[in-house]
Amino acid sequence: MMMTLGMFVFEVKSLPYQQLQRSTQWRHPSQNRTGQRPAYQYLGPGEDRITLSGTLMPEITGGRVTLDDVRIMADEGKAWPLIEGSGRVYGFWSITDIQETSTVFFRDGVPQKIDFTIQLVRVDDADFQSLRDRAATNRDAAVGLGLYSPRRSNGGGLIA
Repeated sequence: MMMTLGMFVFEVKSLPYQQLQRSTQWRHPSQNRTGQRPAYQYLGPGEDRITLSGTLMPEITGGRVTLDDVRIMADEGKAWPLIEGSGRVYGFWSITDIQETSTVFFRDGVPQKIDFTIQLVRVDDADFQSLRDRAATNRDAAVGLGLYSPRRSNGGGLIA
């Protein structure tokens, strides 16, 4: 298992992504001042987005039906817990976009190759606190939630 989003499992037989890209922002709006540089105020976290992309080969991996399963989840408009196979908890995420490009077709129009991209946005809600509390007992999950910050030794390795 690579990762789960709610009850959907990303794995080689379903929807194996080859790339996970994450973009996290923090809000620092500015206020213009006469004769000085603008003043900035930190307001807290901004958007947090994850993009999962990869290539499906339906003879080996999942196919269009698997992507349709993710579309059904997106249609519900819910936030789902995103958990890495290592146990790291990323929080609650909603599916905002799915792109699919099919190429190399069989005679009947079924693709042999499907490139996909899935966009997720973090939308933590009240249930996230209980998830944090349970995850606090797992160090990998705690790192993902910001509950545990590993320190670096002088040699660059991690210290527990």
